Amino acid sequence: METLEEYVDQIDPQHQERMIEVLTWVKETFPNLKSRIAWNQPMFTDHDTYIIGFSVSKKHLAVAPEAVGINHFTHDIVEAGYDYTKQLVRIPWDSAVDYTLLDKMIRFNMMDKAECSTFWRK
Repeated sequence: METLEEYVDQIDPQHQERMIEVLTWVKETFPNLKSRIAWNQPMFTDHDTYIIGFSVSKKHLAVAPEAVGINHFTHDIVEAGYDYTKQLVRIPWDSAVDYTLLDKMIRFNMMDKAECSTFWRK
């Protein structure tokens, strides 16, 4: 699997539309980010450093802005009504996507990792 389209094609058909919507939003809102499939999930990078990734489960769309991003936005995540772990935010399939929060997480990672020369934070 090498493209976002191939990824979407292999997920549960009832979740494909939501995943397409989110991935398209990221690509249109942040055209400078590069999309790729790694670790069997779509992710976006800036200057070859990880910015945000997505994955799916039966119950939710997972958003992974790295632990630093989750820690920075814990209050906003809770306010949006989402559950989270150390590494990901869970957006239930029947909940709206808080694009303002996604925007903040992506912009934060881009700014915070502007000088980062590795894929993951160290």
